[in-house]
Amino acid sequence: MTTTQRPVGQLIRQWRERRRISQLDLSISAEISARHLSFVETGRSNPSRDMVLRLGEHLDVPLRERNQLLLAAGYAPAYRDSGLDDPELAVARQAVRRVLAGHEPYPAVVVDRYWNLVDGNASVGILTEGVAPELLAAPANVLRIALHPAGMAPRIQNLGEWRADLLGRLRRQVEATADPELVRLHDEVRAYPGGEPEAGFPRRGEIFVPLRLSHDGAELSFFSTIATFGTPVAITLSELAIESFYPADDVTGEHVRRLAGARGTIGA
Repeated sequence: MTTTQRPVGQLIRQWRERRRISQLDLSISAEISARHLSFVETGRSNPSRDMVLRLGEHLDVPLRERNQLLLAAGYAPAYRDSGLDDPELAVARQAVRRVLAGHEPYPAVVVDRYWNLVDGNASVGILTEGVAPELLAAPANVLRIALHPAGMAPRIQNLGEWRADLLGRLRRQVEATADPELVRLHDEVRAYPGGEPEAGFPRRGEIFVPLRLSHDGAELSFFSTIATFGTPVAITLSELAIESFYPADDVTGEHVRRLAGARGTIGA
């Protein structure tokens, strides 16, 4: 999707319609006249740089796509797109490492916008044990690792449930960003075998979808939380997510702590 080749007005209208917001509602929230917004969308008026940024914020356009809106309007990008190893991101990188280390002995991973594995702690091996080496080679993609038949899938006891949850998260991300690369990833992993969610999904009494995973003769059960950076202005940080896995029962907690003790990892 080469959005920078399309007029900025068309892109703004596309984002507005994707968010299901009327011209009137957007004009009120962005504090511009509905007439001027109409002129911008039809190309009769070129928006200022400030207006493009304001509309992008009120439409909740991701930072990467806000840069595309600016380019389409003839302005320079406002948000930096640098790698996590950039010296200016050293503080953020250190914070990520502290979060990962502090979550031991339980698994935690850092993924980017495309679900590529950016980092992980030592306990991730509990999840990736037995995964085909080619799936773990950089750039490793956590969706492929989880759902591919040569990945974690054969060990996931509730594959239908877990697959439905992951695909739902990816589908919502596609709807939010309209990123064609994410569309291709969704189509790919959706084609993997795994079946539909089990009857009665979610199960009675459950408050989250657990990951039920066989490991070393035991069935482990995890739930996860996802953390992101607050108010990022760097594209790299805005697209990072830290997913931390916690034991959903005592058996899993004891099993993981025993493994951590065996390898010399201090954990809670």
